[in-house]
Amino acid sequence: MPPTRVGLVGTGYAAKARAESLKAEERSQLIAVAGHMFEHTQTFSKTYGAAALESWQALIDRSDIDLVIIANVNKEHGKIARAALQAGKHVVVEYPLSIDYNEAVTLAQLAQTQQKLLHVEHIELLSGIHQAVQAALPEIGQPFYARYTSFNAQHPAPQKWTYSSQLFGFPLIGAVSRIHRLTHLFGRVAQVSCQTRFQPADRSDFYHTCLCTAQLQFVNGLIAELTYGKGDRLWQSGRSLEIQGEQGGIFVDGDQGRLVRLSDTQFLDLGSRRGLFAKDTVMVLDHLINQSPLYVSLTESLYALQVADAARQSAEQGQPIVL
Repeated sequence: MPPTRVGLVGTGYAAKARAESLKAEERSQLIAVAGHMFEHTQTFSKTYGAAALESWQALIDRSDIDLVIIANVNKEHGKIARAALQAGKHVVVEYPLSIDYNEAVTLAQLAQTQQKLLHVEHIELLSGIHQAVQAALPEIGQPFYARYTSFNAQHPAPQKWTYSSQLFGFPLIGAVSRIHRLTHLFGRVAQVSCQTRFQPADRSDFYHTCLCTAQLQFVNGLIAELTYGKGDRLWQSGRSLEIQGEQGGIFVDGDQGRLVRLSDTQFLDLGSRRGLFAKDTVMVLDHLINQSPLYVSLTESLYALQVADAARQSAEQGQPIVL
């Protein structure tokens, strides 16, 4: 079969990982790239033998592109996905699908109408950490409490789109993978309560620190505390996951994991974080060419975004949100 012809929107870290993955695959060909600054796009495109375009609109207008991969600022995801689907292209989006949950729902409906793939990347589910935790869950009995913390201390805080409320979105929407990890492990959420803090507090758009903490009450009775923060008012980076169960616990701190039970303690093999974009890319091509199932469904992606949007509503209204 002829290779799947791909157009790539973005030239950042995720876009580079995608381009490398496409270059390594005989079943795909990177046709064109559209980025924020044309000069940088030209340099990026030359590396991968692709055409450099001045706008994502020009990329979508091309008839020699089958699949559009969206890997630029979060705010742009929704409208680019809509235009690509309307043009009859398959679409892959780095999470989130949109920073507006209602827009994401309409995009899913559009993809179904157009009979085109709409896939939201959630490589956290492919990671060795997630798979090791998922495999160990049966060993701890019924889980009843989880705590997931993700801090990125940066001094100074960068003036990047990831520190912009308008471009990144609400923190747990822009970083929806944190919620998706929990909903994938524990299922449906009954209620969400969330608080946020930003520095400066009177920000018009850009901030230099954000802290977002949420409590998720799951239908199965489990309570999860989720904290996400980044910026120059945090003094140590780190990521940890704790799950307490009736017969044991799972504890992950960085790249170290333990399964703790009354009888013993086992260290978990968390594998590597490398190559996850490549895995996602291979699975997308398998799906398009062989109709193989993907590792995550659009319904699952939308549900994680729905929970993240409930967190946003809770923070804005100052009260819990029932799903």
